[in-house]
Amino acid sequence: MNAEIVAIGSELLLGQIVDTNSAWMAQQLAPLGVNLLYKTVVGDNPSRMREVLTRAMERSDAVITSGGIGPTQDDLTREIVAEITGRELIRDPDLVAQIEERFHRRNLITTPNNLRQADIPAGATPVENPNGTAPSFIVEQPESVIICLPGVPFEMKWLFDNEVVPYLRQRFGLTEVIVSRVLKVADLGESSVDDRIGHLMADLSNPTVGVLAHPGQVDVRITGKANNDDEARVLINPVEAEVRELLGRHIFATDEQTMEDAVGSLLRQRALTVAVYEDVTAGMVAERVLRASGDLFIQGAVANGTASLKRILDPDLEAHQLAYLLRDRSLLTPELARSVMARSDADIGIAVHVVPEGDPLVENLGTGKTFMSVATASGVRNRVYQTAGRGVPDRTRASLNALDLLRTTLLEK
Repeated sequence: MNAEIVAIGSELLLGQIVDTNSAWMAQQLAPLGVNLLYKTVVGDNPSRMREVLTRAMERSDAVITSGGIGPTQDDLTREIVAEITGRELIRDPDLVAQIEERFHRRNLITTPNNLRQADIPAGATPVENPNGTAPSFIVEQPESVIICLPGVPFEMKWLFDNEVVPYLRQRFGLTEVIVSRVLKVADLGESSVDDRIGHLMADLSNPTVGVLAHPGQVDVRITGKANNDDEARVLINPVEAEVRELLGRHIFATDEQTMEDAVGSLLRQRALTVAVYEDVTAGMVAERVLRASGDLFIQGAVANGTASLKRILDPDLEAHQLAYLLRDRSLLTPELARSVMARSDADIGIAVHVVPEGDPLVENLGTGKTFMSVATASGVRNRVYQTAGRGVPDRTRASLNALDLLRTTLLEK
């Protein structure tokens, strides 16, 4: 079965509202074994709605719309659907009674515009909406089915779960499921991941393998289609094992797990406390460590400039020694990690020192260097990255890499 989602509303095109409905429905369709081929957003314009919905019904087995079935004059979905399916728009008496009862229960007057919501294409199947006044409806054509849902998210979700899913299962005899396993990778760029597992992406058809890059993180998604979850897992498991073999400890989490989950678990197993020094990352590292470790996080220091550095470093450090460290940041950062660990009496000290260069307005992959160190009683582990910046993507990347350095240090310990 091939499906398509059409989100309707000019407010979506104007950016006044983000279309979360389509993303949510896409997530629900995948486990049903439905192939979602297109997602479209169209404004409240009759000619463009007519064009989009006509094309959708020509190329997809099922079209699911959200929005445009309310009481206002710009709610045009019901009229356009009736037109493109060659049906008359009729007022359903049962839906009228449902709407009037709902207003009566709240001691409100049912205005004529609210009764527009009882208008559906002739022969359509009405679907009561217990969470709002806009009923849904389903129109079956020889070549396609169109299911029209309200745009209000909590109304749409209830109807989708309780009405749309059972209908799709029965109407299309859905027996297959689509199951995905996501492996999350750190300290490897997208191209490096592709270099190691690209042959799997190119050669496999079921399951399929794909990658998605985020700042500092690459997701490897393995997706299998089968008659049930167990059969899909049988397809996925050997491919997952091969990906794990190829990517090794760069894989830090699976599915909904986060880097914070992975680090927090290791810290709690060992009951190790942590302290953090950082500068350009502006508290992002400390925040992530705090989320990971809870009460095992002792102290965070956010610095800005040489004066702040002096307050973190050993107070007995002489001027010429400080000058030497400032000339060689690869030596400065380990010293910062050791100092913040000692000053807070923590088991682990983390230091992230960023030296940005070039245009300060660059948000991602800014030029410069990012130094990070993790100090423990047994020594210091260091990393240096050839990017630096004050933008959110660069700071996000640096903070995730710092947690990954902590994670790999804990694994080695």
